[in-house]
This record gives sequence, structure tokens and C-alpha cells, in this order.
Amino acid sequence: MKDDFAKLEREDYTDPQCPFCTDQYEKEPKVRPIPTARVLEKLDEFFGRNDYTGAERLLLYWLNEAQLGQDMRGEFQLRNELMGFYRKQGNRSAAIENADRALELAGALGILDSAAGATALLNAATVRKAFGMPAEAIPLFERARAVYESELKTDDPRLAGLYNNMSLALVDLGRFPEARSLYQKAISVLSASDGNEPEIAVTYLNLANLEEAEKGLESGAEAIENDLETAKRYLNAPQPQNGNYAFVCEKCAPTFDYYGHFAFAAELTERAKRIYERA
Repeated sequence: MKDDFAKLEREDYTDPQCPFCTDQYEKEPKVRPIPTARVLEKLDEFFGRNDYTGAERLLLYWLNEAQLGQDMRGEFQLRNELMGFYRKQGNRSAAIENADRALELAGALGILDSAAGATALLNAATVRKAFGMPAEAIPLFERARAVYESELKTDDPRLAGLYNNMSLALVDLGRFPEARSLYQKAISVLSASDGNEPEIAVTYLNLANLEEAEKGLESGAEAIENDLETAKRYLNAPQPQNGNYAFVCEKCAPTFDYYGHFAFAAELTERAKRIYERA
């Protein structure tokens, strides 16, 4: 009798909860998708208020929900957000953990060769660059670049983001001509459509840093100053005073301060503060 029972399947000795309930006959449990679009919309609200504590709480709550609901796609998207969040917070272990998990999920979902998978590769590469691993970042950037240049339109801002971040790693490795070429590509992409003035400004500041790294402050002084003035022009151009602009102002201020443009650095910090206070 014992041997006979051991041969039974679960459905042979359990009853459905109701005549129309078939969950237990499913070989794989049902996925309960999280409302990703709403989560990301709420996340933007937190970032717009500069509320990083709230943003982290939101992301971790829905990460847990995605895992409980076996929503791999939802978890993949949240891991992408979390690796960037922890990178900006300077949390190395959490950023790398989420980056590795995002790539693992992309592989399991079969999307590494899609634009979404390439974005995960780009984000994971940026994490490694940010924490002093540029040599490890470059192969990931290269894989992302191959997909982006194949799948995206030539004026897609995601291409510019890739070129900018890859260039930063190349500068760290002393590969200055390659980095300069990619910065110029980023500017071409961003200039092809309206509304990208903040990102163009960031790219010119990156070029200024490249000039210093390659030539030194004295020999690169003229090129550095030209890049700073160009960046300043783009930051002063008429544009929406939103969370993205505030973030860029905060990001750019230390570079202007470093190169002696103290008044403009203070002005950028004040602009960001005013925007966050209104949010």
C-alpha cells in the first residue's frame, strides 16, 4: 500500500478548492506581475523631490513583491533601477549584487541581445566603472554597443548615454582618442533632437575632464575652458525646470567649481535647490 501511494501524483489525492479551480494541476505556478509602469512613475516622483529614502523603500517593496509573484520581468526591471540607485549612493556591494542579478535574469529571459538586455549590460558596466573596475566594464559596454547600434535609431538618446559612459571608462584606461571619438558621437546623437541640452552640457564637461587627463591642466587649459563655456551655454538655454534638470545641475556644479567657475557652480546648486523645493 505504501508503494502504491508513493506512485500517486498530487492531483490523485487532493481536491480542487472549487470545481473551477485548476491551479494545482499547473506544472508551473502562475506569475503575478507587478505594476511596473506605476512603480516607475512613482519612482520618478520620489527622485523629483530628491527623496532617496522613499525611492529605496519603494524599490525594495516591489522587488519583494516581484519575487513572491515569480515575476522575473518585473524583478529584472527593478534590479536595473536598484543597481543605478546604489551606484549613485556609493553602495558598492549592493550595486554589484543587483547588476549581476539583472544580467542573470536577462539571460534566463533570453533578452540579453535585445535593447532591454543591452541596457542592463550598459548599467552593469557603468556600475563597474564607478567602483574602479574600468577594465571589467569595457567588455560589457562593447556588448551593449553592438546591440544598441544594431537595434536603435541613430538619434536615440540611449546611444548617447552608452557613448558617454563608455568614454569615462576609456579615459580611466588612458585610451583618450577612443574616448574623444565617442564623446563626439554622443554630442551628434543628442544634437539630432530637441530637449537634450542638459545631457549635451554633461558631455562637454566630460570632454573637459578628458583634456586634463590627457594633457594636464596647463597644456589643456584652452580646450578645457572652451568646453566649460560650451557646457555653460547649454545649461543656460531655455528648458523645462524639472527633476532631470535639477539632477544635472547638481552633477555639473562640482566640475565648474573644480575648474574655478565658483559663481556658476553656486548658481547651479541654487537652481537645483529651487526645483526640489517646488516639487
